[in-house]
Amino acid sequence: MSKYYNKFSKRKINFMRLTGINTKLFDTIVKKLEPMWKNNIIDQYKREGRPYKLSLSDMLLMLLIYYRSYITYEFLGIIFGIDASRVCRIVKKLEPMLAKISAIKKDRTLSAEHIKHLLLDVTEQRIERPIKRQKDYYSGKKKCHTLKYEIRVSDDGIIKNVSKSFIGKTHDFNIHKQSDPLPSKVKILADSGYQGLAKIHNNGKTPIKKKRKRPLKESEKLYNKILSKKRVKVENVIAEIKVFKILSERYRNKRKGHNIKVNIISGLINMKNLQKMSA
Repeated sequence: MSKYYNKFSKRKINFMRLTGINTKLFDTIVKKLEPMWKNNIIDQYKREGRPYKLSLSDMLLMLLIYYRSYITYEFLGIIFGIDASRVCRIVKKLEPMLAKISAIKKDRTLSAEHIKHLLLDVTEQRIERPIKRQKDYYSGKKKCHTLKYEIRVSDDGIIKNVSKSFIGKTHDFNIHKQSDPLPSKVKILADSGYQGLAKIHNNGKTPIKKKRKRPLKESEKLYNKILSKKRVKVENVIAEIKVFKILSERYRNKRKGHNIKVNIISGLINMKNLQKMSA
């Protein structure tokens, strides 16, 4: 009996605002999760114990509300009628399963036949000040301690790759060089943080930067404007990711779990956009 899901799903607009996805996509994910959840419970508990108070639909709903609003476990527990420790255990148990369904798969076989352009950008998120290696996590751009990751998006706005999380002082171009290699024949469009991209990728395009004694020509300004218009899709995708407050507000969780959350939410964005395309 999905008590909370049945209640919240009656108003579809509110459900979308609470979870970041619609009820149709939610139901699809639940169907894929059910066999994985049952197998996990059977493997972990060889004897019968106290059953879960919430249904799988309610637990997934709770996890997505947590991602979307980033409220505390205590607050979630009050809403769903369980204690904070139970919320924590459910989140830890559901995340790896959800990652198998929605996380971005590593695809090293991309070619020009699949995509015309690959749009790159690095985004960063503020974290709580670490106890150790504070200087390594400090971002000169954001003036705070951060984690950074690279997003690669195709022409149609579908995320093709998400890098692992890097410490805040890592330069955007260094993150790119430490990430998966790019397909050789695909045109790569990036911002000014990727200066030098053309040296390692023949089809790499970045904005032309003005120099102190040489302002940009009109043709160069036009080139930058056209490049910016083509790159706007990756900015829009990052904005969609940031709708989930767990990836836009100051990150309070353990840093080692940041990457899986980025991958899960990126996958949910992809599933939602693919659903729109097929409609």
